[in-house]
Amino acid sequence: MGKKSERMNRLIELLKEQESISIRKLSEMLNVSEMTIRRDLKSLEENDVINRGYGKATLKETPREDFKDENYELLSAKTKHNDEKERIGKYAATLVKPGDILILDTGSTTERIAKYIPDDMDLTVMCYNYNTLAYLVHKPYVNLIFPGGYYHPNGQFFESLHGIKLIEETRVTKMFLSVSGIHKTLGITCSNNYEVLTKRSAIQSARTRIIVTDSSKFGKIRPAYFATLEDVDMIITDTGLSQEWQEYLDRLGIELVMV
Repeated sequence: MGKKSERMNRLIELLKEQESISIRKLSEMLNVSEMTIRRDLKSLEENDVINRGYGKATLKETPREDFKDENYELLSAKTKHNDEKERIGKYAATLVKPGDILILDTGSTTERIAKYIPDDMDLTVMCYNYNTLAYLVHKPYVNLIFPGGYYHPNGQFFESLHGIKLIEETRVTKMFLSVSGIHKTLGITCSNNYEVLTKRSAIQSARTRIIVTDSSKFGKIRPAYFATLEDVDMIITDTGLSQEWQEYLDRLGIELVMV
């Protein structure tokens, strides 16, 4: 299941990067048979995520937002609010300066930051997700810290007590934090309990904590609580954020950027 989930996520990434790719090319890039690629594409087409033509596949501009499968949690997240996440990730990357020490949290928005970090920038980055790591390993001037641990395929997330200890013993200038829900009274939440200790350790290790999330997450509650809004210095989101939330964050003294 892990290999299939990883392959499907990578397939979506390739379609995002190249718009339209032949089945033969996908087979070569993912090192699987064309029959396997056709099965994967059929599943995505049935869930209204892609368009298929003769021998080719194209990611839909506005994929179905209720597409959900336990094997494809990260894939599903990647296909929602794509434009907003790209803008947020691209802007967040402009805040990264040479010499920074970063933590890039798990998530489909934080991986966009890794994507837009300049290839010639000298900095140190800690991450604990395969999808983010896949971007960073190709940047020659990035010094990587990867805590590692047990692998959770649904979010491509690694965690362990040893990894948490490494995070606790590391100090960073900026942390870019991913969230699944932000609520005025119940705080900041994520979908998976196994993320909580890693996120809390990362927050405590950072001088500046920055949430990167699209506006759909505001007012939402997810099962796993890990922080309060008082733990956050800045939020980068899209222009769909309501006036009520803008005023609330201003009263809390949180710097807000909408892109």
